[in-house]
Amino acid sequence: MSQHKWFETVAIAQERARRRLPKSVYKALIAGSEKGVTLADNQAAFAELGFAPHVIGAPPERTLDTHVLGQPMSMPVMISPTGVQAVHPEGEVAVARAAAARGIAMGLSSFASKPIEEVVAANSQTFFQMYWMGDRESMARRMQRARDAGAVGLIATTDWSFSNGRDWGSPIIPQAMDLKTIITRSPEALVRPRWSAQFARTGRPPELSTPNLTEAGKPAPGFFEAYYEWMQTPPPTWDDIAWMAQEWGGTFLLKGVCRVDDALRAVDAGVSGISVSNHGGNNLDSTPASIRCVSAVADRVGDQIDVVLDGGVRRGSDVVKALALGARATLIGRAYLWGLGAGGQAGVENVLDVLRGGIDSALRGLGRADIHDVQRSDVLVPDGFTRELGVVPAPASVPEPVAVG
Repeated sequence: MSQHKWFETVAIAQERARRRLPKSVYKALIAGSEKGVTLADNQAAFAELGFAPHVIGAPPERTLDTHVLGQPMSMPVMISPTGVQAVHPEGEVAVARAAAARGIAMGLSSFASKPIEEVVAANSQTFFQMYWMGDRESMARRMQRARDAGAVGLIATTDWSFSNGRDWGSPIIPQAMDLKTIITRSPEALVRPRWSAQFARTGRPPELSTPNLTEAGKPAPGFFEAYYEWMQTPPPTWDDIAWMAQEWGGTFLLKGVCRVDDALRAVDAGVSGISVSNHGGNNLDSTPASIRCVSAVADRVGDQIDVVLDGGVRRGSDVVKALALGARATLIGRAYLWGLGAGGQAGVENVLDVLRGGIDSALRGLGRADIHDVQRSDVLVPDGFTRELGVVPAPASVPEPVAVG
């Protein structure tokens, strides 16, 4: 990799992406809902956790390989599905290739800009993500298409609501990249010549359609057309989730669980795993950080299904902290998007290398030879850190009446 593309931390990748991307594109990536309380806490909470290191006897080599949701992976990190990756012309295909090159699984959004067939061709360990939208017949058709394409699992995202107002304002996302929009946005693009040149070489503007939601004989709907369909669909019930799991008939990850009672219901619904997530701070603001909720959930259902964490991961040490608190792996979203924006496939690979190096370094400091050897005692959890949401307290015992003779 050439020196100008190299970065040693995810923070540097983010700064490179900020300098390269048009302002509105970058703002869309960093957005959170309302005041951004959850967005900030997702990262800040990791800093509250400490490590208890060993200084003697560190293993000379460390093993990071693992299995998550039935998939062998080189490290406990997965690509979280994110919609319409217009930060780079190759979008999700570039991310899929990077993930495959580094031996990890890919999550593909149903709102993605690239079709699932191309993404699976780039990474055979692709999970297809769906929202509860439309009717069951249309959802079943989307599942069948994903199945035919070779998707190894399904992700049902439930941690996204209509809470989209932002105190700092929201970037205006166009309905489509038509001629009028291109002319209107050209001043913003012209001050980012390297980004603009990437798309100019393809002869196409950034793609805002959703090809994975295409119905037979119809063009791919635009992002907002798909978004409106989702908004008009009544939210799913637990029976609907059970139907999805049964209809898919394979590995099924329910994304968006923060409460213990929801986790227990998810197990009853037949899921293979749950992602403790708050949609990167883009859902109900003031929800606790994912890392604060994961241990309570993992303690209750981690012996039955895979529990993964999504939200705020920026360092390899964050991954190790999540594993110590009971997660099987972590998903990353913004971190790889910074890499994609900064350098395409090579940038994503760079981010994954940064995370792998951080995981290895943390294992060495903790004196652990294998990622599966990480224990709860390896992290220092301050009082009041954990949020046990949805835990029903046991009823107080009532003393038996004492007979008076």
